[in-house]
Amino acid sequence: MTKALRPIPILTYHQIGDAPARGTPMRSLYVSEKGFKRQMWILKRLGYTGLSLSELQPYLQGKKSGRVVGITFDDGYLNNLTHAAPILKSFDFSATCYVVSDLIGSTNSWDKEIGVPSAPLMSLEHLKEWLNHGQEIGSHSLTHSSLLKVPHEQAKFEIVQSKTQLEGMLGVAVNQFCYPYGDYAKAHLEWVRLAGYWAATTTKRGRVFGQISNEQKMNPQLCLELSIDFPYELVRVPVVRSTTWAQFLLKIATSYEDQHS
Repeated sequence: MTKALRPIPILTYHQIGDAPARGTPMRSLYVSEKGFKRQMWILKRLGYTGLSLSELQPYLQGKKSGRVVGITFDDGYLNNLTHAAPILKSFDFSATCYVVSDLIGSTNSWDKEIGVPSAPLMSLEHLKEWLNHGQEIGSHSLTHSSLLKVPHEQAKFEIVQSKTQLEGMLGVAVNQFCYPYGDYAKAHLEWVRLAGYWAATTTKRGRVFGQISNEQKMNPQLCLELSIDFPYELVRVPVVRSTTWAQFLLKIATSYEDQHS
């Protein structure tokens, strides 16, 4: 059985750029380019290496040790490429961007009904450029539908076909999945595994300890003995517009986020 040697934060970002006007729905999901660069600088200054989920795999499995964080972007926004990718490259970091495969080159239409401003998603050429920057592509389903609100067969199709579609278009293995809206049921975990993904991330908050009780989290020794053999409910650390540098430090280096899991 493989073990996680230390709690590992997996950071969650959405859009990197200037936020829309106050009162706009989901405004909190914008992190400024300046703020993102400062956060990456903090990681580098503290001796952390930012990694995509596939590059993070051996650390989660206990095959490697070191001061690492996972970096993820949900939805595949074009500003991830134009604003975040050059910053990641400048620090020699990698990240995983979860793409909605049926909406490549389109916009975040799933947010239209709640008033979120339209934002461009990466096109196929943009995704190839993202890969050329040394970054990773993961799946965020076909349509960004909640897997809990569609028929079982459609949910399964969204999981499996998005991987097939992305691999066919990009010519690379797609080993990572992210549940749209963070919605999933136990059956979806097995479908993700059978589809051939190595891991899947959620919107549940915390650093990656594995599936343990709150009592176990209080015991440092037990925290060194956690299995990551079934990594389809990986928790993450949200980074939003209002995250200060002090909060960012707390999120990655202390139990601040673990208290929310």
